[in-house]
Amino acid sequence: MRFSSLNILGGLASLTAGQSAFTPARPPSLPLAVKSPYLSTWFPAGKNGGNGGYLPGQWPTFYTGQVTAWTGLIRVDNQTFTWLGAPEVDSDLANQTAYEYTSSKSIFTIDVDDKVTIKASFISPLTPKDLKRQSLIASYLNVEVASKDGSDHEVQLYTDISAEWISGNLNAVAHWEYDTTDGLSYHKVWKQDQQPFSEVNDRAEWGNIYYTTDTKHGLTYQSGSDKNVRGAFASNGKLDDTKDTNYRAINSEWPVFGYASDLGTVGSTSTSALFSIGLYQDEAIQYLGKNGDEILPSLWTSYFSDDVAALSFFHKDFDNSNELTSAFDEQVDKDSKAAAGDDYAILTTLAARQVMGATQLVGNEARQFLFLKEISSNGNTQTIDVIYPATPFFYYANPDLVKLILDPHFENQESGHYPYKWAIHDLGTHYPNATGHADGNDEHMPVEECGNNIIMVLKYAQTSQNNDYLHEHYPILKQWVEYLVEDSLYPSEQLSTDDFAGHLANQTNLGLKGIIGIAAFAEIANLIDESADAQNYTSIAKDYITRWEALGINAAADPPHATLNYDNDTTYGLLYNLYNDKLVGTNLVPQRIYDDQSAFYLTVANTYGVDLDTRNAFWTKGDWEIFCAAVAAEETRDMFISKYAKWVSETPSANPFSDLYLTDSGEQTGINFRARPVVGGVFALLVL
Repeated sequence: MRFSSLNILGGLASLTAGQSAFTPARPPSLPLAVKSPYLSTWFPAGKNGGNGGYLPGQWPTFYTGQVTAWTGLIRVDNQTFTWLGAPEVDSDLANQTAYEYTSSKSIFTIDVDDKVTIKASFISPLTPKDLKRQSLIASYLNVEVASKDGSDHEVQLYTDISAEWISGNLNAVAHWEYDTTDGLSYHKVWKQDQQPFSEVNDRAEWGNIYYTTDTKHGLTYQSGSDKNVRGAFASNGKLDDTKDTNYRAINSEWPVFGYASDLGTVGSTSTSALFSIGLYQDEAIQYLGKNGDEILPSLWTSYFSDDVAALSFFHKDFDNSNELTSAFDEQVDKDSKAAAGDDYAILTTLAARQVMGATQLVGNEARQFLFLKEISSNGNTQTIDVIYPATPFFYYANPDLVKLILDPHFENQESGHYPYKWAIHDLGTHYPNATGHADGNDEHMPVEECGNNIIMVLKYAQTSQNNDYLHEHYPILKQWVEYLVEDSLYPSEQLSTDDFAGHLANQTNLGLKGIIGIAAFAEIANLIDESADAQNYTSIAKDYITRWEALGINAAADPPHATLNYDNDTTYGLLYNLYNDKLVGTNLVPQRIYDDQSAFYLTVANTYGVDLDTRNAFWTKGDWEIFCAAVAAEETRDMFISKYAKWVSETPSANPFSDLYLTDSGEQTGINFRARPVVGGVFALLVL
């Protein structure tokens, strides 16, 4: 049977449904190349837009769902098969038999006509303590082919990318070239009209995409229309070594950039071909800091003379990079299973790439920052209440990343670029513009952001032993704690981090964050010998927590539990800010509240978890559920983890790992909560 892009999905369902194993789970979307907000390609799997997770027969997409075409073909004994994507070529579909993910890898095992087996490994390296390597916005595709039936076979392998990788506007004109350097061949593709620091459909409108492989005997290349280039391989098993010079719109005869590798006679010993794809932007962020308005370069420019030197290092570094990232993978898996079992590893290993994939390292070796995009919810730059739930991953992987992500906030506000006494919400309405809010026009979350900042700074200092950081920023931290003293016991009608649920006065959970923030500041003062402040704010926090318990706990309920807001006994919510008390060791909250909350959650659990609060039936947030799990009794902890892991495997969503979903049906709540870095919160147990 033959397939075109029109009928390939129906054919796939009949050929492969139920045949592939998925380990440790089948996520709603499978990460392929996930290394920054702009290199973020996934494979939709869930039934609401995906094909079940089978690589042959469907296009990969950017996290927003826009196609970023990536094609894989193979000829075995003169017969052509598709193993990646949905190209319109005369070919059969190979049959996927297994998929496995680790923290940095997605590994597909694909059977080709029972003759050979393909092992395709998509690797987005995670080296959080090696900033040089982590700064490179690039990902690997390593393809290994071996005989399955024990006989020798003549094999040719093909891959390409399309111009769809360079812009969110399919009418944009693409340019491209092919060249070689130091034993490597590369296709370079870029948007003709470069627009630095601008996006279309969340896609970067500047920079160069490179698709690279090793120059070796049997390699041929070609650029041109999708039908011509892919058709040439399907018919002949090789390409023409020609360059199309008709630069045109992305959607005009769909330019693609292909490689064909003649692997020769393949037997039981595997033969491999390595490809790498990277986005190289010299300039990364517009920023308002201590030096006024400035443009920050991508950090990789500090280590490499140009993008070709950078791509050459990355491609040739495969063995070293793979060893480093495999060690990180193994550590996450081992630590997660030791902390809370196999279900917990399902969550942490899926989250790791996604957290780092929302960030980019910028600056130079003397002044480095980590910038984060509030992916998919609104695109803000450096949002504090998005950074905060992501930090458990950073504390686990490299606490210095917390400093690199907070430093721009301190620079901006300590330089007088924000008019209010409380902490700013974000550093820019839309990434990659971190030009601040000198007009004060950010989204105000005063208690939320003041509490988050103080707690994050204390945890960073405790983890890194960097008390100098506390000295350096003590004045503004004290400014923020004074705001908490004024407004955290009775929080005014304002937003919490769950801003999608709306404003509300006297939020029990928000008040708790502020009070713990006061206690955390007292500990900061204690660490730098500000004894009078330490005593004063400790006394305030202890007084407030006693009064808070009387206001926010429904003591008459069985079991007692926190209300959504004060004196509203018909309500409840996830009391996830309890986690902060354990995170920084303030030991402010009585143990009975932990015990009561733990017992209560068991009484209101649904199929896929516990509702966030009583304002919206069945809505929940997975990151906050794991915060609750981290400080709960073992039975409750395991309930939260197992239900979130169950959701990962069963949700009909085909979007990258969401934190907001329905606890009854497993449906994702809207499309604007996908691929977000807040899933770093699932590392909450490992931090404790």
